[in-house]
Amino acid sequence: MSTPPVVAAVDGSDDSLRALEWALDAAGRRQAPLHAVHVRQYAAWFQPDVLVAGPPQGDEDPVLDQARAHMAGHGPGTAGVEVRYVGLDGLPGALLPELGATAQLLVLGSRGRGGFASLLLGSNGLAVARDADCPVVVVPRPGRAAQGEAQAGPGPRVVVGVNVDSPDEAVLAFAFTEAALRGARLQVLAAYPWPGQQWLMPGEIAPPVIDQDAVENETRTLVEGFLAPHRARHAEVPADLTVAPGDAAGQLVAASQEADLVVVGRHRRRLLAPARMLGSVTHAVLLHAVSPIAVVPPAPPEE
Repeated sequence: MSTPPVVAAVDGSDDSLRALEWALDAAGRRQAPLHAVHVRQYAAWFQPDVLVAGPPQGDEDPVLDQARAHMAGHGPGTAGVEVRYVGLDGLPGALLPELGATAQLLVLGSRGRGGFASLLLGSNGLAVARDADCPVVVVPRPGRAAQGEAQAGPGPRVVVGVNVDSPDEAVLAFAFTEAALRGARLQVLAAYPWPGQQWLMPGEIAPPVIDQDAVENETRTLVEGFLAPHRARHAEVPADLTVAPGDAAGQLVAASQEADLVVVGRHRRRLLAPARMLGSVTHAVLLHAVSPIAVVPPAPPEE
């Protein structure tokens, strides 16, 4: 049985070439083939850096030629990785998510050629992160700044956020596996809302004051239970748990400074909300995290 590929979306932009480099490293760590895929929208060929008067003729594709030349410059970096260059015709936001059905990882830059220069994340990146059936890694542009205190500590670091109300095994499994592949420590973040809001109707008696230490301890106990089977499977991965009050997105963005990767999940489909959704925390992390961000689809429901 062949190993599923790592797929990198390229469009000739600097963002996509950075994503291609990240995907090459990921494919090498996984001993997987790398597919550099260009989805051609002919209306977008009139771009300053890709001067093509209409669709390319025959097998010509200057974007894939650029990707080949870029990879050739890496020399030893491509050793042992089988690289294929694939051109497809259609809409990237529709075709790229479909590739997730046969890929183990989809990688793309935070922005492509289209859209407004001020956008932090392009529409194709949002569509792929929301709709693909495999984990999607978005590589941001260098120079992003994040508020909050950077996490100290030597060596590589992978960050993962845990939603205590609806933890997802697929997110934790991906984070532990990625940390193992990188020889990195795993930083697990769990946020709880504080202070708790209490809405009272006229005449109602206020409930007892909630003890913040008790909430934090209960959150820590729950998350440690979620982590236990993954710690057992990946005993080589040091995993540190941080439980803190406040905004989960802000804590993940702050922790992304000097991190190798931030791992977040996608919302599960619900009966009254069957469409795929990223969720507000994942959306905020995609827009503002300094490091690459992995968006992991939810584990399929048990039979």
